[in-house]
Amino acid sequence: MKSVVISGTGLFTPPYSISNDELVTAFNAYVELHNTEHAAAIAAGEVTALEPSSSGFIEKASGIKSRYVMEKEGILDPKHMTSRIAERGDDEISLQAEMCVAAAKDALARAGRVAGDIDMVLVAASNMQRAYPAMAVEVQEALGIEGYGFDMNVACSSATFGIQTAMAAVQTGQARAVLVLNPEITSGHLNFRDRDSHFIFGDACTAMIIEAADTAVGEHQFEILDSKLKTKFSNNIRNNFGFMNRFDESGVGASDKLFRQQGRKVFKEVCPMAAEMIRETVEAAGLEIPQVSRYWLHQANLNMNLLITRTLLGRDAEPGEAPVILDSYANTSSAGSIIAFHKYQDDLPQGANGVICSFGAGYSIGCVVVRKK
Repeated sequence: MKSVVISGTGLFTPPYSISNDELVTAFNAYVELHNTEHAAAIAAGEVTALEPSSSGFIEKASGIKSRYVMEKEGILDPKHMTSRIAERGDDEISLQAEMCVAAAKDALARAGRVAGDIDMVLVAASNMQRAYPAMAVEVQEALGIEGYGFDMNVACSSATFGIQTAMAAVQTGQARAVLVLNPEITSGHLNFRDRDSHFIFGDACTAMIIEAADTAVGEHQFEILDSKLKTKFSNNIRNNFGFMNRFDESGVGASDKLFRQQGRKVFKEVCPMAAEMIRETVEAAGLEIPQVSRYWLHQANLNMNLLITRTLLGRDAEPGEAPVILDSYANTSSAGSIIAFHKYQDDLPQGANGVICSFGAGYSIGCVVVRKK
């Protein structure tokens, strides 16, 4: 079967960063306003008082210290607590497409490619800005790419599922090269009034060029040795926002229309699934765990990644074995493992093996074993 490579990666980082201290100050101000407004009901036992948060709690629970967002003033306003981003007209490029174009140009440059070399655009992300037309087709138009494009959503595993989809297109001859994009405006689905989750997500966009190895020309190639995908239905991570919400107006604006999860259950159930999946994919690639130099894992929670690598290695991973970016980017959903891959790949020697793995809602897990050329 035709050998396929990831020949270039790109990253768009939003212009604004919010530290834990800034986020906590805003959240605690909201808590004080809420508790004051509902003081009588709280005293009567009719309403539960909200608890303040702290930077120490956030870092201990997640490993996150800050996050990038597309707009921060609205998030930090205790009376608003969501980004203020104006809608754009139909004749203007969409915000998500704009992020994609920036990341795509970075990836194309690293791969030594131009728009004319790409036959397929795949936008794979947790949340799309709109239902249609597809974001991928808008990006295709903005970059001047012929061929075709479409969107896909497998939550936090969208990037790894996208790699598999792109690889199949190249292997079957449907495309010479595929541009895979992961634009995550996760601040849009985050409930900044929820103490247990208001700190989790950040915004970013990643890009990858997937193409046939025999025609690739870039200096940053990673051969895809094997990949494996798995889904198993679970309600432990869920977001009920969608076009059907208009059928029942009583639920509009309810908390279930934003991100919510049962974190302890997710931790307990996903970690062993991810470790097993990685081991199976590495073995299917004809390798053993000691032959893997680096793990670019989904950047959701530091404790999850520590447990997964400890399960695989039988010891704590060295910093260079499982690089972390969620301390500064937070959880960027599908983009997280690719940010880590983009930032921590150039130091690897030729022939080094690595694993890109993502896991999240669905449950969904995607694992890709690569070798630096």
